[in-house]
Amino acid sequence: MANISSNSVDPRHWPRQFWIGLGLIVIFWPLNWLLNGLRTHLLFFPLWLGFILTVDGIVYRRRGTSLLSRNWRAFVAMFLISAPVWWLFEVINWHTQNWQYLGRERFEPLTYFVLASIAFSTVMPAVFEASELVSTFGWTRHFEVGPRLRPTATVIRASVIAGFVTLALLLAFPKIFFPLTWVWLYLLLVPLNHRLGRRTLLSDTAAGNWRPVVSLVVGVLICGFFWEFWNFYAYPKWVYHVAPFEFWHVFEMPLLGYGGYIPFSLELFASFHLVSGFFAGSTQQVLDLGGGLRRRVQLRG
Repeated sequence: MANISSNSVDPRHWPRQFWIGLGLIVIFWPLNWLLNGLRTHLLFFPLWLGFILTVDGIVYRRRGTSLLSRNWRAFVAMFLISAPVWWLFEVINWHTQNWQYLGRERFEPLTYFVLASIAFSTVMPAVFEASELVSTFGWTRHFEVGPRLRPTATVIRASVIAGFVTLALLLAFPKIFFPLTWVWLYLLLVPLNHRLGRRTLLSDTAAGNWRPVVSLVVGVLICGFFWEFWNFYAYPKWVYHVAPFEFWHVFEMPLLGYGGYIPFSLELFASFHLVSGFFAGSTQQVLDLGGGLRRRVQLRG
């Protein structure tokens, strides 16, 4: 799809993906909560696809461009990259046992793998869509001027060391250091992306622009709320085992557990740019989390 300038957008127009997404939510949310027995393994993907398309439509209406309208190939790539990235965390969870899926025993291993992979494919696009939506609000511009964090040799070296140390602690003492599940990958991917010439958040923070970081953090918390909200009456569903933090639950998730979503959003950003960079350089600039991409689109238009 061609790049679209915000000047061409009719403010009364809601794009097609918004109505398709809203329709999916209206249909599959009630079914997911009201049907008896196994159902979420079939309803999770269309429900979250509805969320993704609805948010994409809202972003397009507010900004005049969106992930889907700018680059549909990159949009599809997010689904393909998302599943293997989340499976990496599932492998870590086999060691830490922080969450489990009720109803998993009802499926053969291959069937479970296929259905779970389809569900996991929605994670990355959902977070990126919600983050783009956050970045359309004016208050995020306050974070465009802040402390500068540059990808200096010292910063890169410290990130590598911290990444290996946190991974080692997580594997050696999972009952104590399980929160590091959501930290180690980002620390290792930032230096790798920097070395490969991929996009990193340090390219923004080097200029004092923390708007993309803030957009990702708030965006993933929005997704986290809906993940836990729609999961509460689902089946199969996930539950948590994060002693000693089993208090102040918001749905199935202990309140402090929502903090893990924050570094997770950064890991998704780094993972997407690492993997997509091997296939198409154009995907490196597809995310507009700070307005810079939008301004470049308008200048070219």
